[in-house]
Amino acid sequence: MRGGQCARKRLWRWRTNPLRRHDDVVEAWTVLVVWAVVLLGGAVAGLVTAQATEAAFARQRAERHPVRAVLLADASGSAAASRRAEERSPASARWTAPDGTVRTGEARVDGDLKAGTEVRVRQDDTGGLVPEPAGRRQAAVEAGLAGTGAACALAGAALAAGTVARRRLDRRRLDGWDREWDRIGPRWGHRTG
Repeated sequence: MRGGQCARKRLWRWRTNPLRRHDDVVEAWTVLVVWAVVLLGGAVAGLVTAQATEAAFARQRAERHPVRAVLLADASGSAAASRRAEERSPASARWTAPDGTVRTGEARVDGDLKAGTEVRVRQDDTGGLVPEPAGRRQAAVEAGLAGTGAACALAGAALAAGTVARRRLDRRRLDGWDREWDRIGPRWGHRTG
């Protein structure tokens, strides 16, 4: 087939055609809307989610301040756990809050540290201990993953809705053919089988 004929064949539902049914036009619009939502909506949802996630991480970096704390008890971590940054040992610590009051609580620290060791922890504006915020690179990766997830979720929902709509249209067409056959079939006279 030539290029022009192929394009005309793909767009047959949009042309005026005596065999075109209302359901064919509805299906063509459904497919167009679904793909517009998948492409444009997915891109917008992904970008908005990624930007919101990045802004949340930036806000965490701005609100979580480093402070020096002194351990009041030995940290109870194993040597294997201290090698992994995500598994930190709990230890009782004392630090000074932004309002100048001295606070005590449990801090997560690296390794097997002894009482009296000075460590760096993060606190929020109220003086409570909080986990260290994600770094810029980690935040960018997580924001990208969140954006991709949002785009895929929207695309999946749109494709599922389009599939349901097209199946209903197919069911309507089959039911219409059955009704037409029940009406026209007896006029044909001789039946086989």
